[in-house]
Amino acid sequence: MSENPVQALFHHFEQVTNFVQHHVSNFISHIQLSGPSGNASIEVPFLKATSVQPRDPVLKAKSSTPVTKEDLGRSTWTFLHTLAAQYPDNPTRQQKKDVKELVQILSRMYPCKECADHFKEVLRSNPVQAGSHAEFSQWLCHVHNVVNRSIGKPIFPCERVDARWGKLDCEQNACEIIGSTSIFGKIW
Repeated sequence: MSENPVQALFHHFEQVTNFVQHHVSNFISHIQLSGPSGNASIEVPFLKATSVQPRDPVLKAKSSTPVTKEDLGRSTWTFLHTLAAQYPDNPTRQQKKDVKELVQILSRMYPCKECADHFKEVLRSNPVQAGSHAEFSQWLCHVHNVVNRSIGKPIFPCERVDARWGKLDCEQNACEIIGSTSIFGKIW
């Protein structure tokens, strides 16, 4: 039995999230925690696993609270810009179709109804452009800026999008998008 498209999307999103979390935890080798007196501090090395368990009770409580609309938006934009950074210079018809479908699915199934409705409006005025890596990255940056303007956030200079969201550093091309040969995890 094959996965449905949404399950496949969330599975891939989880893989990207784990990859990013793993590399961030490796990048940051220590954190400073303030001691009970307020002036003492101790160094606590980050765990090497992809799941970091906070020792501080306040951090534990925060991680068990529902995701805010802002956190959800930030994570979604991170996922989309990371996807755009990996998007090929010469995508296949299937890859173009897949990325357009992904954006449309997000506009219909996004967990924040107000955000989803706004994103649908934005997409009506700015249809997905996915003819190449540069085109998709620039389109996404433009659309992100449209959303940012509407919520009073600063805009990002799109000429710097590749510097900000460069390709993931993966061994043996493990981060390449393979949409040209697979449909819901089955190789054709």
